[in-house]
Amino acid sequence: MSDSLQRELIQRTGVLLEAICAGDWQTYEAICDPGLTAFEPEARGQLVEGMEFHRFYFELGGHLGKHVNTMVAPHVRMLGPDVAVVSYVRLVQRTLGDGTPRTERYDETRVWERQQGEWQHVHFHRSNNE
Repeated sequence: MSDSLQRELIQRTGVLLEAICAGDWQTYEAICDPGLTAFEPEARGQLVEGMEFHRFYFELGGHLGKHVNTMVAPHVRMLGPDVAVVSYVRLVQRTLGDGTPRTERYDETRVWERQQGEWQHVHFHRSNNE
């Protein structure tokens, strides 16, 4: 795998994470396949299919207060010419409503598929490790 492809996938994942924290539905929707599937803490162990489950959280406006995403040790693995997995630990530093700083940790795996020449987010698994 070329370094430029690895950088592109990590950068695309970073754009996705910023859209999530900013509550930027337009960017998130553009990056994600309409049939996105996910396992995440909010789904209580159930496989979520499609975008509506995620839209609910975006309509809440994203994280409140200042926040910073840090991807720790991202690892890219190609599963073929048009499918890639990006795994990493995400640290989210933010302030609570009273200004208290907080860091949350998530183990994340994002699956990307190249569709018509552009990488689309098709599946993810996120574990909360507070």
